Amino acid sequence: MGLRWTDTLDIAIELYEAHPDVDPQWVRFTDLHAWVCALENFSDDPTKSTEGLLEGIQMAWIDEAR
Repeated sequence: MGLRWTDTLDIAIELYEAHPDVDPQWVRFTDLHAWVCALENFSDDPTKSTEGLLEGIQMAWIDEAR
């Protein structure tokens, strides 16, 4: 089974590895949504994301990048 929207930390780690030169603090939610959906291990319904989920992923990615 692949990643789901609620797998915040795992998604953040994969985003950090996929986009090492990106400062996650400045990523727009539309780009973040597209990048999460493009992850090889992501298998959740793209329409199930919410602003809160995306914010949580972004915050975890910021922590991972530190």
